[in-house]
Amino acid sequence: MALILMLAIPCASFGLGHSLARPSARPAASTVPSHVVRLPSPVMTDDGSRGGLRVLEWIPSQKALVTTARFTWTTLWRTMLSELAPQSPDGAYVRPAPQTGSGAEWPKSLPAVAGRYHVYVGNACPWCHRVSITLALRQQSGAISSTTLDDNPERASRGGWCFDRGDPDPLCGAADLKAVYDACTPGGYTGRCTAPLLVDLKTSTIISNESADIIRMLNSLRLPASGRVVDLYPPELAAGIDATNAWTYELINNGVYRAGFATQQKAYERAEADVHAGWARCDEALSKARFLCGDAVTEADVRLLPTAARFDGVYASFFRCGRKLIRADYPHVARWLSEMLALDPSVSSTFDLAGARRSYYTNLFPLNPGGIVPAGPELAAVTAAAERDESAFTWREL
Repeated sequence: MALILMLAIPCASFGLGHSLARPSARPAASTVPSHVVRLPSPVMTDDGSRGGLRVLEWIPSQKALVTTARFTWTTLWRTMLSELAPQSPDGAYVRPAPQTGSGAEWPKSLPAVAGRYHVYVGNACPWCHRVSITLALRQQSGAISSTTLDDNPERASRGGWCFDRGDPDPLCGAADLKAVYDACTPGGYTGRCTAPLLVDLKTSTIISNESADIIRMLNSLRLPASGRVVDLYPPELAAGIDATNAWTYELINNGVYRAGFATQQKAYERAEADVHAGWARCDEALSKARFLCGDAVTEADVRLLPTAARFDGVYASFFRCGRKLIRADYPHVARWLSEMLALDPSVSSTFDLAGARRSYYTNLFPLNPGGIVPAGPELAAVTAAAERDESAFTWREL
């Protein structure tokens, strides 16, 4: 009955029930006993389309139908969403593992050896994108290997991450990320199997699965090399970076998810207001400086870039944050976004917006049950410099 009610929602809510074409002839007399209620068969219209079950023709009360259908659908939706995204009593999303970091540095017990460490990332995930950008800007991609995971919750045994044949698991030939967690945990892993995940291939141990800690660790890692490296967390800017990270995370990075996963109106309105208060604050800061914390790219820019790159093309529509758009309403953020993507030839290649949009709209099905992926804007065309703009960075001698 619940399925019939849910199927009836479009007809009842939008007044389409009585516009359906009627069959051209009555069916033959039924041999079904008179006390049995026969549900009408779906109607085929003149153009060959299916016309539904004609629910409004046999349900005695449209009000009862709509009320019951709405209650059933909303209850199922909230149940599914609470499994996907934990909720507070007032319907606000509560992230189970905040990606804020603990100020970690590269563990002193782990030698700085190229080729020993590996990171698992996924294209759709903004927390993974932070790590990919850091590896690109610090030119560590050759020394620390990475695997791009396939976002497929039907193939993964837990969570949504599994391996594609073209990019297999180097640790243990795992089929999905859960198997990697198990291989790195004596007795098997029982927590949430999230990405990014940084591991030690030699000892099969987990170093970290917290994105903010991973990018801070990578910035402090001094691999054997000559010359100098980009420093995304210079000591003289540390206080400003930490302060910026705090409000951009709360208002924007996590704000879009709080808006998208809210299950009550007031919780959504608070989150949506936070998102645009955050972008307005960024726009003001970027009207006075080239980057968030001054004239050089820092960790604060790296942490904001993944959300900015996804905002107009995914979050504005999917997470209901589209009251304003970066490209139309925040000119200084738009300038910064284009400049960030063009800074280095390897940065723009760390992300596929069309692939991310497809992942959000098909895999987070409680927010999009039909699975239709809308057309959406692409990132503004940027021309990456043939060489990186060295004036945009703080450099540290090794």
